[in-house]
Amino acid sequence: MEIILKKDVEKIGFKNEIVSVKDGYARNFLIPKGLAILATDSAKKILEENLRQQAKKEDAKVDAAKKLAEEIKNSEVIIKVKVAEDKVKLFGSVKVSQLTDALLSLGHNVDSKFIKLTSIKEVGDYTADIRLHRNVSITLPFKVIAE
Repeated sequence: MEIILKKDVEKIGFKNEIVSVKDGYARNFLIPKGLAILATDSAKKILEENLRQQAKKEDAKVDAAKKLAEEIKNSEVIIKVKVAEDKVKLFGSVKVSQLTDALLSLGHNVDSKFIKLTSIKEVGDYTADIRLHRNVSITLPFKVIAE
């Protein structure tokens, strides 16, 4: 029996995918649980149209993420921190929140969950990996200087 999955089902397939399963599995488990619907001709046409519309929305999101990536790459990010008397070592370390605040002050709103930093405990030049979208990632160079 051909069905259209409404949610990801382990070992069967992913959401919005047409798969063939045994009749009993579809009728007794997948369809009653709301995990799938029958793959009729009209349901297939609706699925195709929904996928086409989702692709356009996804393309718009990717384009916006690429534009933001270019803007961030062209800006100079500087994080000012307190340092010890030797003017090299920091009190503590640079946190992701400090980087997001520096980006926000430049007008770029980036979610802190998608930023990866190494341990930064000295003044200098560093890089951060930022995922702006599932398909768009950048490596952002930034400077850590003394206040």
